[in-house]
Amino acid sequence: MKPYEGDIQRRYRLFEERLAWLEKDEGGFDQFTQSYQSYGVQMQLGGGLLFREWAPGAHALFLTGDFNAWEKLSNPFTPKAFGKWELSLPPKADGSPAIQHLSKLKLVIKTKDGEYLFRISPWAKYVTKTLDSVTYDWIHWDPPHPYKHQRPLRPRCLRIYEAHVGIASPREEIASYKNFTLDVLPRVKDLGYNCIQLMAVLEHAYYASFGYQVTNFFAASSRFGTPDDLKALVDEAHSLGITVLLDMVHSHASSNTEDGLNHFDGTDSCFFHAGSRGEHSHWGSRLFNYGSWEVSRFLLSNLRWWVDEYGFDGFRFDGITSMLYHHHGIGVSFSGSYSDYFGMHVDEDAVVHLMLSNYTLHKLYPECITIAEDVSGMPGLCRPIQEGGLGFDYRLAMAVPDKWIQILKEVKDEDWDMWNIVHTLTNRRRGEDSICYAESHDQALVGDKSLAFWLMDKEMYTNMSTLIAMTPVIDRGMQLHKLIRLLTHSLGGEGYLNFMGNEFGHPEWLDFPRKGNNESYRYARRQFNLVDTEHLRYRQLYAFDRDMNHAEDEYGWLSSGLAVVSTLDQADKVIVFERAKLLFIFNFHPSISYSHYRVAVQHAGKYKILLNSDEVQYGGHGRIQQDTEFCSEPLAFRNRPNSFLVSFISVTFTDCKVKFLLVNSSNALPKNGNHTIFPSLLM
Repeated sequence: MKPYEGDIQRRYRLFEERLAWLEKDEGGFDQFTQSYQSYGVQMQLGGGLLFREWAPGAHALFLTGDFNAWEKLSNPFTPKAFGKWELSLPPKADGSPAIQHLSKLKLVIKTKDGEYLFRISPWAKYVTKTLDSVTYDWIHWDPPHPYKHQRPLRPRCLRIYEAHVGIASPREEIASYKNFTLDVLPRVKDLGYNCIQLMAVLEHAYYASFGYQVTNFFAASSRFGTPDDLKALVDEAHSLGITVLLDMVHSHASSNTEDGLNHFDGTDSCFFHAGSRGEHSHWGSRLFNYGSWEVSRFLLSNLRWWVDEYGFDGFRFDGITSMLYHHHGIGVSFSGSYSDYFGMHVDEDAVVHLMLSNYTLHKLYPECITIAEDVSGMPGLCRPIQEGGLGFDYRLAMAVPDKWIQILKEVKDEDWDMWNIVHTLTNRRRGEDSICYAESHDQALVGDKSLAFWLMDKEMYTNMSTLIAMTPVIDRGMQLHKLIRLLTHSLGGEGYLNFMGNEFGHPEWLDFPRKGNNESYRYARRQFNLVDTEHLRYRQLYAFDRDMNHAEDEYGWLSSGLAVVSTLDQADKVIVFERAKLLFIFNFHPSISYSHYRVAVQHAGKYKILLNSDEVQYGGHGRIQQDTEFCSEPLAFRNRPNSFLVSFISVTFTDCKVKFLLVNSSNALPKNGNHTIFPSLLM
């Protein structure tokens, strides 16, 4: 890094300069980043309404809507300095506001060419669309919104349940915030996840964009319900001790004009770079000008809005590779050389903006959590800003799910490379925490397959009943599904993520209604009814995922530091490692069982089985006694002072893999101080 010391120092200097300007020229940093309290529509003392907008390319600005019978020029704004416009509406004679709750509004922009454009305020808090309309309406939303529950304390580690409200139901329809609150949150709690990460909350006109083509940044998507329904969801999650993260898309915006930010004031440069620099060639979307003062106001205030108004506890920042580089990562293969991350190809305005975003959130909300989605491997992404880092708390370990999919697609079981698997799981930047995952929503989308579907494919439709014998395909798929997820969970990072439904091996892919599938909702849903059916094996995978999470909650391996791998045997296909004073043993061999297999341990004592994938309740065969105890002996082995012998099974005709997790009852104390081994109970 020494050759790039100047680049790092320059980034930090630019950050300090921008922060100083905000403190000096905008009434202070805190006021600047709460501009949602002064822009858009604001209630004034006495019942009046103040409207403020930034439209530097406009010749004139007007407000129209239900309140003035849609007379487009009867309520003009007054021009102010720096492209800002203001309009005051006094209250009615009875003292009530001039614009009532749920009234429809539109801005009318008169361009410098004399054209009149109907637009939605960038600061609109609620927008809706009727079935017979192609664009959204701006709805004035101003009800009371009390909260009942405090935010939970920031968890020592994250077990994230990535979720999409609209698909969170077995029914072929768009599900609601209320459905998620009543049906999904209890499942998340039962599964042992301590955090939900909500996708597609910011309003997006195109449902099939998965929420990644945002049109209205301050509006919660109305297709799932009202803003108050979302607030109730967050409030209920907090009552269950669940942290709530928002999937935040500041890397680009929808190219929609009438209901988005694009050409808001009649120009292509209001919020975005002008010309080709402001267009993403692959996504068909607009790219923000992060060096713009008003764009900083808009985006930083947007972060605070979702924390202050809705109670979110943090953010996953989507697609920041596109922000970090002028080439947006298009056609670039990141080799890992530091020259990839420093130089003229880096967008320093965007880098500084991300530093400001993290500074804002961590300065004003010390418990706030930020996660970066970056495929490039930018060093310092999760280092403190004062060190020249960008200040994120976690980065997503994006190479891991790609590795698992590549193995399942291309490699025979007997050819799995144990060293390469462990290297992929442990190859992360030291001092920068990672969220690891075996699969996310990306792997579930149409055109790819989930792990379960790669493993079991069409047999998931016919052979998942416990009332019939397991076929070799289902047996192999069930066992590998558990092995892959526990190995990823225990070895891969400082946090763990699962996409909703994948915990129980959700069949099929994810495909939103669109012209290409006749607007069908068949694949835009999660079939929780499968796990609720007692005789289906999906319930067994669910039980294993639940007990895996509860074991982590009890013993805390994600927050315990790096694992120590003692056995990595390519021929035997065995992986053994210690983490949090627990011993993890994996046998990936497709046909060979082992008896009297010596494993190394650091801590002497008596070891008991904590989690065993061969238990019948998890879809195993019950060939290992759960109450078996293993006593270490002071025999040095594989650079550890103690060791003992174990037996574990893999049977050729069922192609069955086995793993189990051992706890040293003498040393490994759960966080509640008890020596009790976590009970693996089926619901």
